[in-house]
Amino acid sequence: MQNYNYFFEYASVILFFCKCKLQKCKKSSTFAANFYNHMTPYIHVVKYYECDRMGITHHSNYVRFMEEARIDWMDQLGYGFERMEAEGVVSPVMEIELAYKHPTTFKDKIAISVEIGEMSALKIAFNYTMRVGETVVCTAKSKHCFLENGRPVALEKRFPDFYKLITTI
Repeated sequence: MQNYNYFFEYASVILFFCKCKLQKCKKSSTFAANFYNHMTPYIHVVKYYECDRMGITHHSNYVRFMEEARIDWMDQLGYGFERMEAEGVVSPVMEIELAYKHPTTFKDKIAISVEIGEMSALKIAFNYTMRVGETVVCTAKSKHCFLENGRPVALEKRFPDFYKLITTI
């Protein structure tokens, strides 16, 4: 319960900052853009074992890169998946979609940006853009639900402050 309270204190500070910033600029979209711009992309350096015989990153690795980036994104928000799981909520993957645009190879540094896509009461979709330098190498989406004791959970009801936080960015 202590971690849960810590999160909401942190979220309250961010929401207070949001309110103050919104009063100054009077445009919620401006604040959301500024907040999101402070989120840093996750960097994955391609390992030798992630490459196939042609020296190209094997396509199966990109799903793992997505998960690494999503976990990092949640950590940057101050609410990592370990906190959610400590509260008894898990977020399994329901759907994955990837579009490979350009190959990557050993030692490439892939910068992975994560954004919230579609949201509903029970589901959330994340959009990913993976780049090496300025070149987009892959775009992807993952859709997740939330479960507590195997039953669907409405994020907005179970974690209302967190829901407010992620809907402002």
